[in-house]
Amino acid sequence: MTRVVFLGAGSVVFTRQLVADLMSYDDLPPLTLVLHDIDAARLDVAVGTARQVAERRGRTLEIVPALDRRDALAGADFVVNMIQVGGIDATRVDLELPASRGLRQTIGDTTGIGGVFRALRTFPVLSGIARDMLELCPDAWFLNYTNPMAMNIWWMATVAPSIKAAGLCHSVYWTVNDLCELVGVPLEGTSFRAAGVNHQAWLYEWSRDGESLYPALREKIAADPELERRVRVEIFRRIGFYPTETSEHSSEYLSWFLRDDAQIERFRLQPLEYIGISEQNVAEFHHAQEALASGAPLELEEGAAEYAPQIIHSVLTGTEREIHANVVNRGLIDNLPEGAVVEVPARVDAAGVTPLAVGAIPLAGAALNRTYLSVAELTIEAARTGSRELVHQAVLVDGNASSSLTPAALAALVDEMLEAHQPLLPRSLGGDVELVLP
Repeated sequence: MTRVVFLGAGSVVFTRQLVADLMSYDDLPPLTLVLHDIDAARLDVAVGTARQVAERRGRTLEIVPALDRRDALAGADFVVNMIQVGGIDATRVDLELPASRGLRQTIGDTTGIGGVFRALRTFPVLSGIARDMLELCPDAWFLNYTNPMAMNIWWMATVAPSIKAAGLCHSVYWTVNDLCELVGVPLEGTSFRAAGVNHQAWLYEWSRDGESLYPALREKIAADPELERRVRVEIFRRIGFYPTETSEHSSEYLSWFLRDDAQIERFRLQPLEYIGISEQNVAEFHHAQEALASGAPLELEEGAAEYAPQIIHSVLTGTEREIHANVVNRGLIDNLPEGAVVEVPARVDAAGVTPLAVGAIPLAGAALNRTYLSVAELTIEAARTGSRELVHQAVLVDGNASSSLTPAALAALVDEMLEAHQPLLPRSLGGDVELVLP
C-alpha cells in the first residue's frame, strides 16, 4: 500500500487541505497516511481532521499517527514536509527583535534576517530527516512546503543530493488566478509560465488564444490609481514582468519599500503582519480542536489544488500535468547560478517531477533574483561550515536589511538574534542543537 507521510501534520490548515485534495481523486489506489508531529495535542487534531475529511469525501483511508519520526518514515513513498521549527515564539523573535532596532519586515520567513534565522534553525531538523530517509525510504519523494523554500531545498541537495526533492508553493497558480480575475478572463484555457526564485519568480508567459494578456493588465492598472499602490504593480512597472508572490512577500526582497515610512504608507504595507497571521493560525488550531471534540464539521476549501496531492496522483496513476516547482538549477535557467535553487515549470507524471529548462529569464528579474540567491548561498555555507561571519554577511547582503541599518547596527542585531535563537541553532554557530550531516 502506498505510504504518504506528513511531517509537521499539526499544521492543521495545511493537513486539512492536503487530505481534502488527496481525497478528491477517485482513482487513487489505497493509501496509508502517516501523520507525524512532535506535539501530541496537535497530532490528535491532525488525526481527527484526516478522519473527518476522508469520511466526508466518502473515501477509505488508513490513518497512522506517529510521534516518532523514524516510525513515520519507515517505508514511505512520499514525504510531505510542513514543519515550523520554533513555532510562533520563534516567529515573534524573527520579526519583533529586528523591528525594535529599526529593521522592518512583513512576513520574515523567506529572505532577510527572518528568513536567514528560520533557515538556520530548520537545517538541523532537515539533516535529521535526510539521514532517516536515506536509511528508511531512500526512494521516496521529499515534497517540501516549509519556508524558506529555496534555502531548505538547497540544504537538502547539499546534505543528501540523492534524495528526490521538490519545493512546492502555490504562489504562481494563485497569482495567475487573481490576474485572470482582474482582467476578466477565465483561468481555464489560459497559458502561463513563470521562472526565477521562490516568492520572486517572473510571469514570462501569460496568454490566451496566442495573445498576451499583459496589455489588458496594463489597461486595468492605468484605469485604477489604487492598483498602483501595490508593491507588485510597482515592481511590474519597473521590471516589465509581474512577480509571483504577494506584495507583502515581494517588498522584503528589495530595498525599495520597507526602509521608508512614506513608501510603507503609499504601498499599504503592514510591518510585522505575519505575527497576526501566525496568531490566527494558532486560533484556527484551537477552533479545529473544539470542532472535532463537538463533532462539528470543519470548513473545507474547494478547489485549492495544492501541488503535493497532484504529484502523488500523477505518480500513482500516470496522469500528466504541469506545475511549478523549486529545484536545483541544473541547466534550467541560464542567467542564474548553477547549483542554486530556482522555481521553474515542471512536468509531473509517473516518473515524478521533471523540471523544464526555460533558458534565460528577463535580465532585470535575474539581477534581483541573484541578490536573494546570494543571501541563500551565504546562509547555506554558514550552516555547513559553522561560520558566524557568514551569517553576518548573509544579512548584510540582503537589500531590505542593508538599506535599513548600518553595517555596525546589523552586526549587533545578528549577534542578538544568534543569542535569542540559541536553543534552536546548530552548536557550530553557538546554539544547542547538534547538526549531523548524513
